[in-house]
Order: sequence, then C-alpha cells, then structure tokens
Amino acid sequence: MLTYGSVCSGIESTAVAWNCLGIDPLWFAEIAPFPCTVLARHYPDVANLGDMQRVAAYVLSGRIEAPDILVAGTPCQPFSVAGMREGLIDERGALTIKFVELADANDFVRARARKPPTVIVWENVPGVLKDKGNAFGCLLGALAGESCELRPTGRKWTDSGCVYGPQRAIAWRVLNAQYFGVAQRRRRVFVVASARPGFDPASVLFDLGSVRRDIAPIEPKAITTEVHICGCGGRVPLCLGIFDCPKCKQRVSGLAPTWWSGAGITQTIDAVLAKHQTMPEKNRFPAVLDNGRLRFLTPTEAERLQGLPANYTQVSWRGKPAEDCPDGLRYNAIGNCKAVPVVRWLGRKIVAALEGQTTTAEGATS
Repeated sequence: MLTYGSVCSGIESTAVAWNCLGIDPLWFAEIAPFPCTVLARHYPDVANLGDMQRVAAYVLSGRIEAPDILVAGTPCQPFSVAGMREGLIDERGALTIKFVELADANDFVRARARKPPTVIVWENVPGVLKDKGNAFGCLLGALAGESCELRPTGRKWTDSGCVYGPQRAIAWRVLNAQYFGVAQRRRRVFVVASARPGFDPASVLFDLGSVRRDIAPIEPKAITTEVHICGCGGRVPLCLGIFDCPKCKQRVSGLAPTWWSGAGITQTIDAVLAKHQTMPEKNRFPAVLDNGRLRFLTPTEAERLQGLPANYTQVSWRGKPAEDCPDGLRYNAIGNCKAVPVVRWLGRKIVAALEGQTTTAEGATS
C-alpha cells in the first residue's frame, strides 16, 4: 500500500481520484474554512494540519509520517490571468518554494528511516511557465538541487520537458482535462519529480514508446466544435458558453453549448464562476439552454465537469443543513480543485512506475 500527503489540499480531488488505486492519504494541509469543512465531512479520520508552512517541521519532528508521495496544488492566482500575476513576490506564489522545503524534509526523514525518496506531484496553471520572475525555473532549480534557478532555452518554458539534476529527476507536462473524459477545457501543468533510484518521472508523464518508429502514433480524442453563423457572418462557437458574436459584438440568443448534448465541451470551470453569475455582461461563462431558457451551471453540474461525485461539496455550513450550502462557496472550491480523471491517470502511471511495470500505451481514460 502506498501513502500520500497533500498540501494546499482544497477539497481533495486527489483522494477521490486515488481511492481505488491503493494510495491512501496520511494527512492534508488546508486553511480555507469551506474546503476544511468538506474535508472533515468526507475524510474525518485524516488529519488536516492547516498551514502548509508548518508541515516540514511536523515531518522533521516525527509528529507526522513522511509519505511515499507528496502532492501539492499551490495557489495559482500569482500566475493566472485571473490574478495579479505577481509570481513569487506574492506570498501565495512563495508557497511554491515552501513546498520544496517540505519535499526536502520528507526525503531527509525517509532516508533516515531507510525508505526510498518521495515521489513529488505538483500542479498549477500554465501561466507559471511564462512568469516574469521565472518562478518555474526557481521551482525546477530547487527540486533538482541546483544552486540557482534554471533558465529556459527560449523566451519561456515549453509545455513539456525533463531536467535531471544532482538531487532529483524532474519532468513536466501540460495536460488538458478534455482528453481525459470530462466535458471541460482545462489546461494545467503537472510536475513529477523524485530522487528515487530507478524511478524516471518521464515514464509517468510521457509514453516513452511513442518515439519508436515501429508503433503507430496515438491520436488524441477528437472534439467536435460546432458554430452558429451570426447574421453578419461571424462564427459563434457553441461549446464555450460565449454568446457574443466576435465580429459584430452583438449578443446571440437561444444558443446552448454543445457539451450539454454530449457533442462538445465547456470552458474552464474556475474559482470565480459565482462572480460570472452576478456580472454576466462582463464575463464569459459556461451556461446551458434549459427548456428554451438560458441558465448558469448548477454546482452539481460543475462538480461533474471536474469528475467529482454529485453533491460532493454540498455540506452542512455554519449550522445550516447541507441543502442550504451557499452556491458561491461550492463554485469557488470546485474551480480550485484538480480534474479527477487527470489525477487518476497520473496515479495509475505512478503506481505502474513504482512497481517496475512498463506501459506501452498512454490511454487517457478515467
């Protein structure tokens, strides 16, 4: 049985993804009140350690166990178009480096106990790859054990790559949830790293057999994008939940995004979905056509687009029954979590790599 610890845990889509893979959570670290309530509801026997900046000290002191796998989805706002993009200057962005300190502490304790080093999984928005302060290079340099930040060969970091440093081997790749069985465009960069002998992170994130010429290439799942032709000739994509013609800027009414009928996908479910509902004229939003009337996604629909069980975030809140749980809190928590099928795929690949198994196909199914 493998174990994992999670920081910046949110509502723990990782636990949902890995509960069938034999990877059990040892502890979480989350401070936001509503996600903490969701964690307490679904995982009452797993300790929530709170502030992730204290977790390294807990590991070093023996207060908590050093797990086999360490998972983090550190705050994305410092690198996202939805935030101020202040990178590592933002105290939330600085948690990226704090996570490396935790990884080092975890490896130190495991080495002392004669256990193999940790497998590290880190996730964030692709904006981190083009951060002005080179936050991604700082992360790679720290994980690799270099004395300084690493620099990309071009103007910005590519969507995928590998680094082999004196301390750890590291691989990263931007994965899009739409190719893993959910009706949502959601691009996120995943980093897998470890100092474990014989464990190559590239074998987790990449299909290494695809570079051979004796097998057929694997084609991504086809996505159909339908369009509506406006009176001015403009093309309005139906799968984005955007109903303004890009040519004449006029609102097009009576349309539904095609993902609702199973033929397409919606745009990214983000943490400000509730804000979209209060200012629809200023925001692009996922929506559906229901009995001839345009409406917003319900929290349950947003959960399904992330691969979560229905009503996973519907919990009793501040003494009120679960049925009265505020939608805004649910939208925010759902938008901040990882897409379950993507994390499940990663978990399967990690288990296979740790067991020494070789996979010849990189199936993108949940």
